[in-house]
Amino acid sequence: MSKPLNVVALVLENHQGEILVAKRADHKHLGGMWEFPGGKVEAGETQFTALKREIKEEIDFELTTATPLITTKHVYDSFTLSLDVWYHKTNNPQINANEQQPLKWVHKSKLSSLELPEADAPIVKAILNLYKD
Repeated sequence: MSKPLNVVALVLENHQGEILVAKRADHKHLGGMWEFPGGKVEAGETQFTALKREIKEEIDFELTTATPLITTKHVYDSFTLSLDVWYHKTNNPQINANEQQPLKWVHKSKLSSLELPEADAPIVKAILNLYKD
């Protein structure tokens, strides 16, 4: 049985319908792939507290509100990822790559063309479902 890893991520959308993605460092698991900013939930933190902390650490963005988008699980060889994803839309967010990771804004219709971890496929689907009539 693989150990559980609780992670939070943010789908940050700007006023042009673009979503922020970050590139994983080459030396990390799934290195070189694009992902949504976020990170591990520390002991004693709520999901939202962890999200605010991770977003401040990674992209220097003060997150005050976010809406739960999707919770998903993905089993890897050595661990099971429990991913709690939140959504926030704002005009012209000011961000900074605190960890020197490449960041880019990608129109939501182009997300599926990125090289994303398998665990992120349900997130892309949930984003696209936000815009169905």
